[in-house]
Amino acid sequence: MKKITSYYLTFSALFVGAATLNAAAQDFDFKDPKGVNNVSFQLDAPLESISGNAKGVSGIVRFDPGNPAAISGTIIVETGSLTATNDKMQEHMLGDGWLDAANYPQITFATKSISKVEPGDDGFKAHLTGDFTLKGVTKEITVPATFTYLPDMLSARTNGAAEGDLLVIRSTFTINRSEYGIKPGQNTNKVAEEVELRLAIAGAAPDA
Repeated sequence: MKKITSYYLTFSALFVGAATLNAAAQDFDFKDPKGVNNVSFQLDAPLESISGNAKGVSGIVRFDPGNPAAISGTIIVETGSLTATNDKMQEHMLGDGWLDAANYPQITFATKSISKVEPGDDGFKAHLTGDFTLKGVTKEITVPATFTYLPDMLSARTNGAAEGDLLVIRSTFTINRSEYGIKPGQNTNKVAEEVELRLAIAGAAPDA
């Protein structure tokens, strides 16, 4: 079994190396004209479960598949693009008592460093550290993430309208709303303190 595992890891390393041999650092644009990119959220309180998503995703990430530790950039979510389970919940969520979308129109994650990089089933897995800003409060957090580099696949996503590469980022992590000044300790029976966030977003690097 150890020999089989060793051969598998060697083959995987050679495969990844071949795929990235001619690659270089590129800027990937995460503003998706198709509106496919999204961030979903869920709060599971004892009395109610609230879920929704946001489609107002943008940002630029610089990524080199041959040197993933050099990743840098910022992902932006427009606060006003968040939708909730029903219209009343959404109205409260975006209001000044909660997220205050009028005064804090963006939620951002700015990368600072990456660690524990290792090949995964479909790309690189790593722990990404950055500054997460919500409702004007910035905290450094570390989240697990998977990066899938797809060379020459932009054409498939755009039905031939553009040529280039894709970078897909996936991550699931949890934040505490109280730490960001969102009704600390209030309404916990209906609005959970912990918020689970899920990202599945693709950035494009068109050919010059």
